[in-house]
Amino acid sequence: MFEGLSFGLGAGQALLVTGPNGAGKSSLLRLLAGLLTPAAGEIANPFATAWLGHDNALKAERRLIDELRFWAAVDGTPAARIDAALDRFDLDAIAALPVRVLSSGQKRRAALARTWASGARLWLLDEPSVGLDVANVARLSDAMREHRAAGGLVIATSHVDIGLDDAAELAL
Repeated sequence: MFEGLSFGLGAGQALLVTGPNGAGKSSLLRLLAGLLTPAAGEIANPFATAWLGHDNALKAERRLIDELRFWAAVDGTPAARIDAALDRFDLDAIAALPVRVLSSGQKRRAALARTWASGARLWLLDEPSVGLDVANVARLSDAMREHRAAGGLVIATSHVDIGLDDAAELAL
């Protein structure tokens, strides 16, 4: 699928992966996340990594706050970071609700909050703006900018402008 593909990122850098549906954008991110094994070649990812795919990975029957706490425990994230994530993505008012009653955009914001709270240095974001309104795309953009300013890295796929300023672009 990928032939002769090579790239590297350093602290504060970002890569925007573009291309038509079926070009392999999601597969590339899955390879980088270690969710797929390359048929040939080598992938070197030395970073703690947060993965945000198309599935928000939230259990429908659990309260949002309980889901975020669960993922925080998996990631070894301090509890205070969960409160900050709820605030960052404007989820405070719905934290006690079961995930099943949240809108598509609220679920996506919750998944972004989980990514933000993880403390991972590398964020792999597959179409992160799906389901978000303009105000929440701006929140996403701000979160990516702050993450990069702190030395984090972002690799994202998108068909629309997500505000990933000064990102290198890889067109598939």
